[in-house]
Amino acid sequence: MKGLRIISTGSARPAKAVTNDDLAKIVDTSDDWIYPRTGIHSRYLCGEGETTSTLAIQAAKEAMERSGLGPDDISALICATTSPDHVAPNVACQIQRALDMPETIPVLDVNAACTGFIYALETARGFLAMQSEEEAADRPRYALVVGAEHLSRMLDFTDRTTCVLFGDGAGAAVVELAEDVPYASMLGAKGGDEISCEGPGPVPAKIQMDGKAVFRFATGALTKCVDILLTKSGRTMDDIDQVICHQANERIVDFCIRKLKAPETKFFKNMDHYGNTGAASVALALDEAMCGNAVKPGDSLLLVGFGAGLTWAGVLITVK
Repeated sequence: MKGLRIISTGSARPAKAVTNDDLAKIVDTSDDWIYPRTGIHSRYLCGEGETTSTLAIQAAKEAMERSGLGPDDISALICATTSPDHVAPNVACQIQRALDMPETIPVLDVNAACTGFIYALETARGFLAMQSEEEAADRPRYALVVGAEHLSRMLDFTDRTTCVLFGDGAGAAVVELAEDVPYASMLGAKGGDEISCEGPGPVPAKIQMDGKAVFRFATGALTKCVDILLTKSGRTMDDIDQVICHQANERIVDFCIRKLKAPETKFFKNMDHYGNTGAASVALALDEAMCGNAVKPGDSLLLVGFGAGLTWAGVLITVK
């Protein structure tokens, strides 16, 4: 089976960190209210000159530098985002121009909300696998996959139930299509509007969410996705080195750890200092885990996302 293997990662975050105490100055909330309910202490919010595309470009450059590859080695460029700078051009094309990527490759954005990075990985795998033997001989089978968000511009800072949850950031990975590597994937969606953001239009759109309904969906989707991936790959949790979930809420992750009867040490968390960064979430956590040696070469990972749509997805993937 042709699967993906992670070559390198990169990330970017805005300069400004905003703590729960900072938010308490503008909305009726506190660290004592936010942290026990979410596991979030702080998040990064874009300032002047910082956008989805600037973060995406920075993360992509870092991943490329660490990979040792050049622009001409990339055969597909996919960016996952819910908050592009423009309806057009897409963020992926802005990355392409900044990194001087080839003109003869697929370059596009995907929007599957917080699940987007997983969808983008599978989209990249599809493009790489579509190459004919003649094309594969001329072009390497590497892809650059990015997740990036500027969600703070979509927040209502008078609504303490949503504005405390989200942050901005970007993560990127260079992946390789390889033969006979451990790999499995699952993509799904429920078709729900429990998380929504109207637009585009003349009035700035704001994120709205039914928190209780989203919690029920997320806990069910996460555990279901892990079970399906293990079954499809013929593996157990003992064979998995790290599970990197969408970092939405610590309660969601902890609920699933208990339900799966899995070791807590296998579930990477960084929502305490990033909050929910949407499509960037899994990619940011993956990069932090690799940089902090929580993930090492040869490790087997489960990457799992869930979000608006209601979308959910996961992949079993290895690190080269």
